[in-house]
Amino acid sequence: MSITLNLQNIKATLPQSVTLVAVSKTKPVSDLMEAYNAGQRIFGENKIQEMVDKWEQMPKDIEWHMIGHVQTNKVKYMAPFVSLIHGVDSLKLLHEINKQAAKNNRIINCLLQIHIAEEETKFGLDETELNSLLSSSEFQEMKNIQIQGLMGMATFTDNQNQIKKEFLHLKSIFDQLQSLNTLNCKLSTISMGMSGDYPLAIECGSTMVRIGSSIFGGR
Repeated sequence: MSITLNLQNIKATLPQSVTLVAVSKTKPVSDLMEAYNAGQRIFGENKIQEMVDKWEQMPKDIEWHMIGHVQTNKVKYMAPFVSLIHGVDSLKLLHEINKQAAKNNRIINCLLQIHIAEEETKFGLDETELNSLLSSSEFQEMKNIQIQGLMGMATFTDNQNQIKKEFLHLKSIFDQLQSLNTLNCKLSTISMGMSGDYPLAIECGSTMVRIGSSIFGGR
């Protein structure tokens, strides 16, 4: 299996407007370097410690995306370098990211995770929580974060109609928030779609896809 070939094949199918995040969690640095040498510069990890270890070992022109659920007490470890945090699902977490970003003299880009799946286990904000977060004075005072868009994960199912419905739901929330343009919130990114469903996600308006197994092989 060639990581280089897999990457080339996937990139050939992606529209120019769609960003590819190579999901490299659990994979060794040698695999990531093969993808890097094939031109990939954006990698997604779901454990902060693993991401820190890889960041220390790898070239510094890589954008590291944190795609997993984030515990507030771990934010400080990635605050010096993380490019985008996908799974922001509470004001408490945003507050911590803002605090750690300020300590590192940075503005950290974030996506708000919206709960679109029918499974209860998935993290994310519902629309009411989203709106109250965005309108809160606490949020508006945060100077060291930048909300760049929304992220959502569809239900784990073979039912394409259901997945499509969930993706379109996220797109409609995104569209409703387009008029929101504050110093720390300019929505340009919709992160939805993974190895199994990314063509459908793109069809529904995704601008960022997270692909792991189709590039690096199974876990």
